[in-house]
Amino acid sequence: MVPIVFVHGIRVSATMWGPVTALVDRPSAAVDLPGHGSRRGERFTMEAAASAVAEAIDGLGGRAVVAGLSLGGYVGIATAGRFPERVAGLVAMGCTALPGRHAGVYRFAASLAARDPELAGRISAYGLRRLLPGPPGEALVAGGLACEVMPQAVEAVAGHDQLAALAAYPGRVWLVNGARDPFRADERAFLRACRDGRLIHIPRRGHLGVLAAPGPLARLVGDLCDQVDPAPRDGEGRAASLV
Repeated sequence: MVPIVFVHGIRVSATMWGPVTALVDRPSAAVDLPGHGSRRGERFTMEAAASAVAEAIDGLGGRAVVAGLSLGGYVGIATAGRFPERVAGLVAMGCTALPGRHAGVYRFAASLAARDPELAGRISAYGLRRLLPGPPGEALVAGGLACEVMPQAVEAVAGHDQLAALAAYPGRVWLVNGARDPFRADERAFLRACRDGRLIHIPRRGHLGVLAAPGPLARLVGDLCDQVDPAPRDGEGRAASLV
């Protein structure tokens, strides 16, 4: 049974996946990226982030499905391109917008957060708890909010060629987006870049809203993992919706 490595979003930590990992039906691990969670204070680069994911894969036996959301999805793409032999499959969620489209806006928001990380963290925690009440919101903030690392993360994503990394990866890729997620903007370009790709939409969900229902999300990721275990495959290379 292929294991899963979960990769978190910007400024949060591995704890964000707690409600999901508690429900998956196979071995799994959630990794802290450089500058986040237990690795707060380390410099974030895409190379260091991909290496952190590869180390987590090694800890699960050397080959795993990588599932990431937002920044974690971009890091997952980088990991698949750099370490294809370790990545059994890639679930890239909420990360199909090319950074150049609104790079200036992201850089400005990140620089504001980094000027006063404590204040930005308090504001973020309030907003995340309001957006996702209950365990999903608490899981997002439980590992601390590293707002000071946001400029580094934004620059790392902006400087990485996601389409080239996807084109270099021979394995199966699922691009999963909330139907209301603005980060869907370039999803068709990302799908075309995949050698073996599928696009899945989650109705009525936004960028972080996919975390609002941990049970269905755990089942979705588990079902996708089943497709890279020895078993017949179907639905290759087509778009789909999750109802």
